[in-house]
Amino acid sequence: MILYRVQCSHDHVFDEWFSNSSDYDAKAAAHEISCPECGDRQVSKTIMAPSVGKSASAEPPQCPVGGCQGGCAFANNF
Repeated sequence: MILYRVQCSHDHVFDEWFSNSSDYDAKAAAHEISCPECGDRQVSKTIMAPSVGKSASAEPPQCPVGGCQGGCAFANNF
């Protein structure tokens, strides 16, 4: 599944899920995607920021000041 931010010709922006990029292309070409606000079927994808997950770390970050032992705002009270 892939989430696209879509915009209609009236500048309404909404998010829509698709099986893959080809699924979006086929539905857009067939005018099967409609704006939930106005019903317009002339839509296009908009630019989206990538979704980047955080990596888990067992070690707390090192304090740039040095010498902190717990309770440091930089280390999120780790």
